Amino acid sequence: MNDLRFEEVSHAYGTVDVVREVSMNVVAGEVACLLGPSGCGKTTLLRLAAGLEVLLRGRIIVGDRIVADGTNRHHTPPEERDCGLMFQDYALFPHLTILDNIAFGIVDRPAERKNWIFLALERMGMEGLASAYPHTLSGGQQQRTALLRALAPEPKVLLLDEPFSDLDVTRRAQVREQTLDLLRDTRVTTLMVTHDPEEAMFMADRLLVMNEGRIIQSGSPADIYLHPADAFVAGLFGPLNRVVAKVDRGRIESPLGVYPADGLGNGEIASVLVRPEGLLVSELDKHSDDVPPAGVRASVVAARLLGRASHLRVAIAGIDEPLQVLVPGVFLPEVGTEVAVHVDPEHAFVFADD
Repeated sequence: MNDLRFEEVSHAYGTVDVVREVSMNVVAGEVACLLGPSGCGKTTLLRLAAGLEVLLRGRIIVGDRIVADGTNRHHTPPEERDCGLMFQDYALFPHLTILDNIAFGIVDRPAERKNWIFLALERMGMEGLASAYPHTLSGGQQQRTALLRALAPEPKVLLLDEPFSDLDVTRRAQVREQTLDLLRDTRVTTLMVTHDPEEAMFMADRLLVMNEGRIIQSGSPADIYLHPADAFVAGLFGPLNRVVAKVDRGRIESPLGVYPADGLGNGEIASVLVRPEGLLVSELDKHSDDVPPAGVRASVVAARLLGRASHLRVAIAGIDEPLQVLVPGVFLPEVGTEVAVHVDPEHAFVFADD
């Protein structure tokens, strides 16, 4: 089995701990994404797996081989780990053709792998570029070249460090989809680092959320998005509306409605966090003062079209700051328009106030 396992892995630079007791298992054929803010330790984990850093504590195992053991001072060199690594800046050799760049890690260029390279280039829309040089390629073509170079030696594990960060938004979506299709077909065990939640949601079979050197939640993208462990995890996926209230007998009464506050003590201050896309808005009948059941009356402060969605700010009595609302399609009511706001409970979370 081509698993990648971390067992109680800790690492520091000088006196600064950057990875703290990380244990996780990327199973064979899985695409796992490390998601977290800059400086949380995710790239260090990738470098430790690749052998670019000498592990201080814990063990790293590729397949059935221990490639790093901090206690026993065991360190397998990067070239002997059976890991393919794609750097954030691609690190292509400028003096080599695209064919030679991709074939660089293949000993004597076996005929079947050379044939694989031509088929892979064709699949990635780069047929005819085998004899080109990196400086003549677009950013997307360089990214795909770097990916194929990492895959060409048939590694047990593929390590990707922010692989799409240098691409523009339109090209990123296309290259991301091509990359995922290729990973699915090769069934290579993949660990990818990203700080982009949309990218992680799209690519990952499993998300591993990191903060301050620790894995704080692990699960499917849908599970983590819909059931974040805390306010930090919820906030990784975009802005949140926050309403502060006091816990009263296991629940919170707020201007947005009543919510259960399981596990929080009576009188404790808590936050109701609601994603902008979790607020549903509809215009009120101008000839009636009635608000639809379970809805809250609000007034439009601003409305802007973002393309595929409309962004609104609405004021609600009892809440200091206007709330952000994200509505699919075009919905641009005039400023001052009275609307009804409903909360989708799948996008509302209650946590102890920090």
